[in-house]
Amino acid sequence: MFYKKHIDFLSEHAVDPDKRRYAVAEEAPRHYIDINHYGDYPYPALPRFWDSAVAKFGTDSLNTYGIVPWWIQTMQQRLTKAFREKNAARILKLSAEIGHYIADAHVPLHANNNHNGQLTGQKGIHAFWESRIPELLAEKEWDFFIGKATYIKNIGQFSWARVLESAAASDTVLKFEKKLSDDFPTDLKYAFEERNGMLVRQYSSAYTKAYNQLLMGMVERRMRQSIYAVASFWYTAWVNAGQPDLKNLEEFTFGEEDLKDLDSLSKDWKNGRLKNLDCD
Repeated sequence: MFYKKHIDFLSEHAVDPDKRRYAVAEEAPRHYIDINHYGDYPYPALPRFWDSAVAKFGTDSLNTYGIVPWWIQTMQQRLTKAFREKNAARILKLSAEIGHYIADAHVPLHANNNHNGQLTGQKGIHAFWESRIPELLAEKEWDFFIGKATYIKNIGQFSWARVLESAAASDTVLKFEKKLSDDFPTDLKYAFEERNGMLVRQYSSAYTKAYNQLLMGMVERRMRQSIYAVASFWYTAWVNAGQPDLKNLEEFTFGEEDLKDLDSLSKDWKNGRLKNLDCD
């Protein structure tokens, strides 16, 4: 019931990590890992434990190529501590944000240095997979009822398993779109269609559906898996904190200082985004 009471906050602030990327230099590596930089699948050259990885490659190098599987574990520790302290503001903030990082780890192109097809002439494929396909199909055709969350015995192993799944799928994401693009009529690949109330040029509905069929439901499957993972991480943090009673926190409201901090992040995001647009 605690999370249901605060579902609007969780939905609104799940994007906060993306907003922070415009204001905090250290934020970007927390969203991805260019794991193919470390050799061939399953990348045995890359230690799974942070201290061992730092000893081998150094912190700067690890941050250059992304740290999402390790950052998820850091966030999980923080969330567990917030549950233990019954700190409602921290629980909600960290729950929203860890959900973002977990979801990123389920996106194949977040585990490949060709993250937007820039190395293969497929620029734009990241948003195509991550946004265009679900925006077109999710509401009418997909099922996101995934059952109950379960306890995760080993957060580290679970996080790395999801990253390796994404890495293994990344080649399929790229190769199948390349094949479809070669075979599909050029004049039908893009279309002016409505998005968020505006008429924009984007991948056509026909091209999007054809790509989704080639992927055999991969996007829906990864979204379902990420929903299950987020719920299970929340549940695991609560269990590891001693299963505290949260009934007294259900009517929690954010204080003035908390709201100022959240508002400051949104302002930083808007200013940073505008500056980046000015530079493009």
